[in-house]
Amino acid sequence: MTVEDQLEPRSRFRKRRLVGPGATVLGVLLLLVLLAYGLTTQSPETTIDDRLASGRPTAPAPFDLSVLERGALGPRLERDLRSELGDRRLTLGELRGTPAVVNYWASWCVPCREEAPRLESAWRQARRQGVLFLGLNMQDITGDARGFLREFGVTYPTIRDPTDATARAWGATGIPETYFLSSRGEVVGHVIGVVSEDQLRTGVAAARTGRVVGAQGGGARSAPR
Repeated sequence: MTVEDQLEPRSRFRKRRLVGPGATVLGVLLLLVLLAYGLTTQSPETTIDDRLASGRPTAPAPFDLSVLERGALGPRLERDLRSELGDRRLTLGELRGTPAVVNYWASWCVPCREEAPRLESAWRQARRQGVLFLGLNMQDITGDARGFLREFGVTYPTIRDPTDATARAWGATGIPETYFLSSRGEVVGHVIGVVSEDQLRTGVAAARTGRVVGAQGGGARSAPR
């Protein structure tokens, strides 16, 4: 056996010892990167519900979206929001001073059909109290969305986000979801799923007074597309 033959196993062992720890470290780093990526891309923003759970209102992420349908505001809200809705765009900041109910929906969402008449009925009462109902149509085809509004006789204003960016920024993980905003522009209540008549009454009252009622589950809902 030559000297080289005697040394070769030891040389291979040394190489393995050098490569082994490095590969382990790289593997751990890769795992941490993948874990961090998963947390940032899959976990919804929960700040709103977390703050509501502790009894604190919170300002949601701002938006600047086109107006799909202006609706029939009634005398009181027409006076307050005529100019805000007049340019066919609406920002969250323009709602400040007006209590609001913001409902995320889409025409392809089956549970949204269940709550549409309930929202319209509550709106016809709430607008007399100066509370705005605002539909936020998302991930939808414009023609389908307008057809849905006609089918259910929706008369409150509707804005449109062709993506789910606004919903994700607010922490919504499905539709329908309904947020109740005080006149300060802060969320004081949140219903995840189809909203009930009792939840609407409680939420509208909370929007008017600014009292936090927290987040709660509603009926069935659809996952975003």
